[in-house]
Amino acid sequence: MASKFDMSDLGKLTYYLGMEVCQHEYGITLNQRRYAMKILEDAGLSKCNPVQTPMELGLNLSKAEEETEIDATNYKRNIGCLRYLLHTRPDLSFTVGVLIRYMHSPRESHGVALKQCLRYLQGSANLGLSFERSTSKISRLMGYSDSSYNMDPDDGRSTTRHIFYLGKSPITWCSQKQDTVALASCEAEFMAGTEAVR
Repeated sequence: MASKFDMSDLGKLTYYLGMEVCQHEYGITLNQRRYAMKILEDAGLSKCNPVQTPMELGLNLSKAEEETEIDATNYKRNIGCLRYLLHTRPDLSFTVGVLIRYMHSPRESHGVALKQCLRYLQGSANLGLSFERSTSKISRLMGYSDSSYNMDPDDGRSTTRHIFYLGKSPITWCSQKQDTVALASCEAEFMAGTEAVR
């Protein structure tokens, strides 16, 4: 290409659009550690205590219109930053997907859940994706799907989740509300499976 175009070779890719790229003999590792630390710094949580999970077990958020509203600008900014972080952090997909639902009118309980997610980020900033070099010529495609029946107390819709791996490396993932209200957990699982197959 250099014979046809004016270009310079900068060597192996190490940093691109906030993603740190580490290329080694066993494959490629992607993470957004520096970006995660910047999110925490901007939120004033760079020295917070880390927690083990991005969301409390069994937490069931709702519109909570009886609670006091919090600053929507900061909430939206933090959610927007976390959304970009999802490129290398599928472990945050569900939590961020739930928090996004309340961007138009965030309340105190939403702010507490956001802080929990940011505290989890403090202890897991180094996590990312690892794409290992395959020794076999055939990589196996494997996918998992799940749903949580009647998850949202405001509209009764369930949440669909799926993740697909090529070999040992995740290649696509999703966590989103289902389009319609499922009448049974079996129906919610069927909708999740259909979405994953598509």
